[in-house]
Amino acid sequence: MKKYLLLFIKGIAMGIANIIPGVSGGTIALITRIYEEFIVSLKSFDLKALKMLLSFKIKKFIKYTNFYFLLAVLGGSTFSMISIAKILGKLFDENPISVWSFFFGLILASVYYVGCRVEKWKLGPILFFIIGTGFAISLTFLSNSPIHNESLLYVFICGVVGVSGMLIPGLSGSFILILMGTYELLMIESLSNPINNIVILSIFILGSIVGLILFSHVIAWFLKYFKDYILALLTGFILGSLIIIWPWQNCIEETNTKIKCLEYEKYIPELDLSLLPSVLLMILGYLLVMKLETFSKTD
Repeated sequence: MKKYLLLFIKGIAMGIANIIPGVSGGTIALITRIYEEFIVSLKSFDLKALKMLLSFKIKKFIKYTNFYFLLAVLGGSTFSMISIAKILGKLFDENPISVWSFFFGLILASVYYVGCRVEKWKLGPILFFIIGTGFAISLTFLSNSPIHNESLLYVFICGVVGVSGMLIPGLSGSFILILMGTYELLMIESLSNPINNIVILSIFILGSIVGLILFSHVIAWFLKYFKDYILALLTGFILGSLIIIWPWQNCIEETNTKIKCLEYEKYIPELDLSLLPSVLLMILGYLLVMKLETFSKTD
């Protein structure tokens, strides 16, 4: 029970990260050392698992798919996205620099600890690290999409693509939805009032499930045969995402409801005592990752 409670808490952290533009749930999974098991467990939902389910071999299905592990992680993620994320959203609205600062420190530490998992930093992994960094940085130069398509097919596609942020560290699913023009619809309106948006939310969840299974097969294959390369690429993604979550940025475009900001303009803060709280929060985020890393090794 203690094991699954801990997994549920890790899932909560992933859910909070998924809802914040610029932060990736996959990064949290890497930090808490459940990333590879998460990917492999999702990959197990294949034809063999389907046959077990259709033939009512429930115990074999549960063991084969690592079902309880996924239930704890995804349950925690869903719980936080619907409930705790509202509290975080309020903090984000009232003092965004503090929230960004904390996550900046957390992601900064992740660059080091994820990079340490690359066994040999040879030419190949170094090139993949550079590619990952460059790709993540390039996202900062993209503007959000002018499309606000509420068709169920487009919502399904957004689910498939947007869920990549849960699987690819450094790539924010929420940021992708901003680029696709559906962040407000799917992450604000639908989650804030799920009953009135049950159809849209259901299609988005269905697309997310399909995306999870598809992406997990691809990533699992790379982790099996090119582990150092994929970890180096993910490290680059995480490093590049630091620009996206730079704490000092002004909102230059809000959503229609003025609940969330869609586009920011970054700036360099003045060096004075007002920076102290933000710096302390960065340090706190960094130390939290150090503690999680130590805890995970002894888990």
